[in-house]
Amino acid sequence: MNTAPSRPLEDEAAPARDRSVPRRRLREGERTRDGRGRLRSARPLLHYGFRPFFLLAGIHAAAAIPLWLWFFANGAALPGPFPPLSWHVHEMLFGYLGAVIAGFILTAIPNWTGRLPLSGTPLAVLALLWLAGRLATASVSVPLAATFIDLSFPVVLAGAVWREILAGRNWRNAPVALMLTLFALANGLHHGEAAGLLQEGLAIRLALSVAAMLMALIGGRIVPSFTRNWLVKRGARALPAAFGLLDKAALGTTAIALVGWITLPETTFTGTALLLAGILLFARLSRWQGWQTGREAILLILHIGYAWLAGALLLIGAGILAPGTIPASAAIHALTAGAIATMTLAVMTRASLGHTGRDIRADGWTAAIYLMANAGALLRVIAPFAAQGYLPLLAAAGTLWSGAFLLFVLRYWRVLTGPRL
Repeated sequence: MNTAPSRPLEDEAAPARDRSVPRRRLREGERTRDGRGRLRSARPLLHYGFRPFFLLAGIHAAAAIPLWLWFFANGAALPGPFPPLSWHVHEMLFGYLGAVIAGFILTAIPNWTGRLPLSGTPLAVLALLWLAGRLATASVSVPLAATFIDLSFPVVLAGAVWREILAGRNWRNAPVALMLTLFALANGLHHGEAAGLLQEGLAIRLALSVAAMLMALIGGRIVPSFTRNWLVKRGARALPAAFGLLDKAALGTTAIALVGWITLPETTFTGTALLLAGILLFARLSRWQGWQTGREAILLILHIGYAWLAGALLLIGAGILAPGTIPASAAIHALTAGAIATMTLAVMTRASLGHTGRDIRADGWTAAIYLMANAGALLRVIAPFAAQGYLPLLAAAGTLWSGAFLLFVLRYWRVLTGPRL
């Protein structure tokens, strides 16, 4: 991939596009777009996918966790198709994470294919489909209707991504479209589990495995690339290692381990593979010179997020091999509240700044966002180990974690809704 330091700021949220794919000229009906492909008549919020979806993701995460904690404390439930715990899991994965994935992928696709970004009315419709899904899972008590409404967003998103990749002949990123398809499938399976049609667990393992593989794959592109660009500008001699045999082994082992976790979640093979995958991901991360990025929080956080991913796979694997030693909720929240939240916040803040023409630097607000999210995740992982202090730790973890997303919304509202500088 292209790792040259001369890439413009707005391109730093995604891997460089395939230079063998030329940017097509605008047809007559597309001349209402500006030089970056945005519709001139559209509001800034609808110029690129990251704008509405990162904002929606932040609002949803900030609100859903306090609501879930209230349900947990009071035994209440929403009238939708899911019981409280399943609703919490569903909304964090297919609500929050689904929105972040949409924002990232829709913004990256033009870089990958050289085609125009989804903007204006089509982008608004896609955002409304996401909102409809959130309302359906909260309030529609008819399972089939709730499933149909909720699935419309991931199915349309996956179809749009497949269309762009096929039209742009960008086969290198076809695995990303495949994972989006699997993510949509996992959403449907989770509805089937809630209706009692399927055994519980498969859908969540599939969705988490897709998320973990996306972080391993895309994180493995952007973390060393951004680190290299930053270090080159500062004249550093030690740079991230180029993609090589260790990287291939880490990704291959991670894929095998995650397939094993989906299909054979309690076997010695799966536990061992997950441990090995975690070790190899840590080894891969150690070659990216993360220790040199301590003065730049918006870069360091990417390394921390990848470390959470490696650590989560280690915890899940250890829990399988030694039942009773690692609480399942601790290992799962290392992956969700830790790895997923940290990596997505890192991408959301970086892309929001870079794609709106601002300096890609973490101010005090952004550093506080990172600190609160990671502190909340750490407390959530520790909580199951503390029998007496579980509830206070759970409340503190939820407050810090959701507070980080509230801070994101407050800090980045004008960035995401206002014009590009």
